[in-house]
Amino acid sequence: MYFMDHNPPHLHAKYAGFEALYDFSGNLIEGELPNRASIMVKDWISLHQDELESNWNKAQQGVSLDYIAPLE
Repeated sequence: MYFMDHNPPHLHAKYAGFEALYDFSGNLIEGELPNRASIMVKDWISLHQDELESNWNKAQQGVSLDYIAPLE
């Protein structure tokens, strides 16, 4: 997630030279990741939708983001 980024609300996921953008429902917007990595990103998004939306709002305001735990 980048500060002052364009809509729709999304996150950037990077893995082994691949990059993809996902909305907070886990839908792929752009790019690609290997299948296993994509599944892990979607699982993580489903666990943290509220936190992602909160951080998106903070990023749009230029406010520090809250830590979101990685997938374990």
